[in-house]
Amino acid sequence: MTSTTQAIEALAAEIGDRIYMDIAKWHLYLENAKLHQTLAEQLYPMLEDNSLTPDRVGRVLQSIPISLGGGKREIPLVDLLPDRCQTELMELLEDFGRQM
Repeated sequence: MTSTTQAIEALAAEIGDRIYMDIAKWHLYLENAKLHQTLAEQLYPMLEDNSLTPDRVGRVLQSIPISLGGGKREIPLVDLLPDRCQTELMELLEDFGRQM
């Protein structure tokens, strides 16, 4: 279990450092938004069972609501990630999976 926890933390660190939301041309990295751990916890099982696909990752991103305006509105994380970051996330996950 400890190795899994460490792997999730390592994945979260990579996600947090490299993936960001674009909000009004501001780049809010997922680590600063405190979303990197949640995302890593949801994506890591796909790496473990070798079931990583862009569609599955997209569904995870779609399922994470981001609250804006003090909760006045919620937007799925997928809508706040630029296409470039979604591509980079897939590459990051594929590389991480190969190293496991």
